[in-house]
Amino acid sequence: MSGSKKFFNIAGPVLPNNHYLLPLRLDYAKVHELIDCSYYFILHAPRQTGKTSAIFQLITCLIKENAYTPLYINVESAQTARGNVEAGIKSILSLLKFRIRETYGSQDPSLALFEQITDDPHTALYEFLRMWSEVALKPIILFIDEIDSLVGDTLISVLRQLRTGYLERPSAFPQSICLIGVRDVKDYKIFSEEQQSMVIGGSAFNIKAESLWLSSFSLDEVRALYQQHTEQTGQEFTDDAILYAFDQTQGQPWLVNALGFQVTMRDIHDRSKPITKDVIIRAREALILRRDTHLDVLIDRLKEERVAHIIDEILAGAKRPTPFPSEDVKYATDLGLVTQQNGVLQIANPIYHEVIPRELTATRQGSFTQPRASYFKADGCLDMHKMLLEFTQFYRENSAISAEEMLYKESGPHLLLMAYLQRIVNGGGRIYRECALGRGRVDILVEFKDQWIVVELKIYRSPKTIEEGLEQTAEYMKTKGATEGHLVIFDRSDRSWVEKIYQETRTIDALTIHVWGL
Repeated sequence: MSGSKKFFNIAGPVLPNNHYLLPLRLDYAKVHELIDCSYYFILHAPRQTGKTSAIFQLITCLIKENAYTPLYINVESAQTARGNVEAGIKSILSLLKFRIRETYGSQDPSLALFEQITDDPHTALYEFLRMWSEVALKPIILFIDEIDSLVGDTLISVLRQLRTGYLERPSAFPQSICLIGVRDVKDYKIFSEEQQSMVIGGSAFNIKAESLWLSSFSLDEVRALYQQHTEQTGQEFTDDAILYAFDQTQGQPWLVNALGFQVTMRDIHDRSKPITKDVIIRAREALILRRDTHLDVLIDRLKEERVAHIIDEILAGAKRPTPFPSEDVKYATDLGLVTQQNGVLQIANPIYHEVIPRELTATRQGSFTQPRASYFKADGCLDMHKMLLEFTQFYRENSAISAEEMLYKESGPHLLLMAYLQRIVNGGGRIYRECALGRGRVDILVEFKDQWIVVELKIYRSPKTIEEGLEQTAEYMKTKGATEGHLVIFDRSDRSWVEKIYQETRTIDALTIHVWGL
């Protein structure tokens, strides 16, 4: 496709001839200093944030300098070997051979060295890198991508063989090696079948000088990326559209590109029409509903217990959350699922915030039997009062069973209501959720035709819970210009349903708020 018009990339590394591409997002001077000083280092960031694309840009720069022999290798295909070290190392050596031939040509003298490697998988990688370094005309800089896709003893063997040659660099081992993955190597916990014990990555590879983190796009970078499309086609992104795209993605690179791809390649083909905020809003919903591979991979992590217990309390808006192990928070952060802003732990961006509850409640939505049409008034407006009445009965009959079924027990009541509400609103409106640890509440804003309905969710702790909830609901209604407000209080005590269930109407600051006890 060289020479053809560029587009937003949503699969694999960015190709400069095909895709819109930002300048190198790594600090080139810093990386160059690490390489010049013969350091080994780590580059880590969540999946599909541009790590591989950045490395390709970096290698292009190094090749132009002509001072080093840089090589990129992706070892993900060796994952299938799992703990089989012999199969894993054989696969990696085959990948090295292929990449050398592809990068430096079939006549490169290093290719003959593969015939001289011994059969011992625990030394074979070390042997080849040593021999290659001895014959190379320029110091070797090796970039190993997807290093954390390797499993068990295979990963341990690779790390230890790289460590073995460290003192022999640069004359008899690569001068600099960069390991690329989702997590920092020091955070790896690797189970060795051979030793029948856990091995910490840092102990197997204790020679790294620094860990580099690739951040998400800034607002200026999002604007610059979208501007490339405008310069090529003349189709403009309005300022509101760019601000909204950044707000919803928080600069997550794949999401930014996916929104750009959706609006320019699927939604608006007429380049004379600008991309407005409304267009981005529709694209956001299409992205969520389509659930592309990027979102699927992310969602799969929600089943892991060390992720689930963090997301569970965030979705519940826990006021005094359980202290989480720091390594679990680090893991969820490295995956790109959560962020910490001003000390508050929250889901990384509004799109993930929408995807996660939908996914966690997808099966439950199909179990509701009440006809969707019964929740609409004669004028087509949403009858939230009737919906909450029906949900009250459903919750009374099913909450105990649902709690047993759900991995997310703390946020279980909230998720049930979200599932109920999502099914009703689907296709006719939108739901916006705000959850974060330490808030003691979950804010839901329903947009349906001309209705803006606030639904505030709280867990009952004491009589003070209701008064706090009323103030918070009124505040949120005023902030959002809501036309209707509901405060839902989940009582998780052992009190009888007769005591728990009630409905009353209160007035706060001239705003009518419907209170639902469950």
